[in-house]
Formats: sequence, structure tokens, C-alpha cells
Amino acid sequence: MKLNPLVLSLVLVVTFSTVHAQQLSLSRLFYPNVTLRADYYVPSNVPTSQDFGLSRTSFFGMVPVQSEVQASFSLRKKLDLRAVHTLVIAQFSQLQPTFEGIKTPTNGYKTASLGVIRLQASVKERLWVYGGGLGMTETNETFFSPQPYLWGGAARMHIFGLQSQIIYGSVLVYNQKLRVVPVFGVNKRLGPQWRATAILPFMADVNYKINKWSNLDFIAGVNGYSGGFQVQAPEEKLLRRENYQHVKLGIAANAHLFTVLNVSVEAGMTGFRQLRTFNSARENLTAYSPAPTPYIGASVRYITSRSSISSQFTKRLGLGDKGINW
Repeated sequence: MKLNPLVLSLVLVVTFSTVHAQQLSLSRLFYPNVTLRADYYVPSNVPTSQDFGLSRTSFFGMVPVQSEVQASFSLRKKLDLRAVHTLVIAQFSQLQPTFEGIKTPTNGYKTASLGVIRLQASVKERLWVYGGGLGMTETNETFFSPQPYLWGGAARMHIFGLQSQIIYGSVLVYNQKLRVVPVFGVNKRLGPQWRATAILPFMADVNYKINKWSNLDFIAGVNGYSGGFQVQAPEEKLLRRENYQHVKLGIAANAHLFTVLNVSVEAGMTGFRQLRTFNSARENLTAYSPAPTPYIGASVRYITSRSSISSQFTKRLGLGDKGINW
């Protein structure tokens, strides 16, 4: 399948914008899809001689809500093609930390988030991606009195031939305090079967294509959570917050099955781990550095071709027949 430059540009922008993806496929970008994932981090020591462990299960979905190609003429009678693609992304996760094998908090943390990504590629305005969203990570006791986080940003892409692309921009994040995070990405083909992709400071990935149905990812990334919980004091209930962060190095084996399914198994090590709790005034109460520990994860992604919006869009662009997972 050959893609015209406008379509290729749009696909590359989506590649950089979907940080959650472990494996990129065109059908994931243009058709509704859901991913179920589970991760387990082996308990390891913290300075207080406690073992800190963590498990995570998550649901992640992407649904296109607008896809169109427009053609217009300028005053100089020059043709300008414009492709616009808008995605709604949603995530729900259950995180369960443990200390000495005891679930703490008892029912863990629940994360819910919703966002919108708009991609725009045109001959005149070049390549842009815009996005924004909100979410929260809370326990059962604080779920209905949350401290939400918000994010929004924009990025510009430059293409240096079909083998190399870069993207740069910034993201504005509010999570108890306001931060501006500069973002730089690169996508580079290193050979017929190798490709390197990085979205700094979040992740880096080197992909090796074994064949049409399977590939490997060598992954480095930053992950964690910031969750609110509640403790019972003698006279009142106090709000607390727990922040956890780690850097991971891993390898993932990906397989494409039965046209609509993608299965991935991942394993590796985490290090540079930080675990901190603080009160509503943002005063540190505890701070730990858990020892490095291995992890394992698995995910299943289902992609459906039942979308009239996407089918019309891909048909106009000549991307392939309806229902094909390219």
C-alpha cells in the first residue's frame, strides 16, 4: 500500500500523539479500538524494610469522531488539500499498591481520564496536532471529591523525506501545580526492519519487524501515578496524596492475530523509583526510594471496522478496503 504525502503526514502525527500505543497500526488510528492491559511489579525493599509492590489493570479506548478531507483554492488558484482527524481517547485503570503484602489503600486507586486529540495536515498550514483532557486518580473514599489533573498542548511536525520526521511542542499540565513540559519527538527508520521512535521526556522505542504478523519493541519510559486517599484521625478525616514514579526498560513481543486482535507480552526492569506521600498543604510526610525490581505485562487490543465515519474517510484516501487491519 502506498500513501500520498498528505496521508503519510497525518499518520506520522498520530504516531507521535498516541503515547499509549505499544504498536502502531493504521487501523488503530482510523477505527474504534480498545486495549485491555495488566502489569505486575515484583515487591521490593524500601528503607523501612517494608516490601512495596504494585499491580495495575487498565482499559484504554480510541474512537474517531471526525475524519474528513477538504480541497480548496487560494486567490492564486493554488490547490490546498487539508485532512482533519479527531479522536476521543478514554482510559480507566485500577492500581493496587501493597506494603508487606497488605493492600494499601485497601481498594487501591482508580484512574479515569478523557481527552480529545485533533490532527491537521495540509499543504499550506503543514502539520499540527492539538490535544487536551482531564482525569483523576482517587480511592473509593475520595472518588467523589477528587483533585483532577488537566492537560493541553500543541505540536508541530517536520518531515525530512519518508525515513525521518521530528515533532516539537509543549504540554501544559495541572496536577496540584501548573507545569509547562516541552516535548520533542523523532521517528527514524534505521533499516528495512528497524525503526526508532522517541517522545521525550516520556518514552523511547526501537521496533524490529520480524514479519507481517509479529514484531519486537525495545522500550524505555517513565511511568507512575499521583493518587488521593484518606486517613482517619481522632477528630477528623484527613486527605493525603501518594506520588509514585519509575523509569522502566523492557522488551515487548507483539503478534497480530485474526485481523482484529493484537496481543503483546512485555517484561523488563524498573529503576530510579520514588514513592512519596504529602498532605493537602503539599508538605512531605514520607519519602522512599524502593529498590529496582522486575515487571511483567500483557495486553490485548481489539480493533473494529464498523465505523461509517472512518470507512468513508479511508475510502476517499485510498487506504484500503473496509475492515482491513493494515
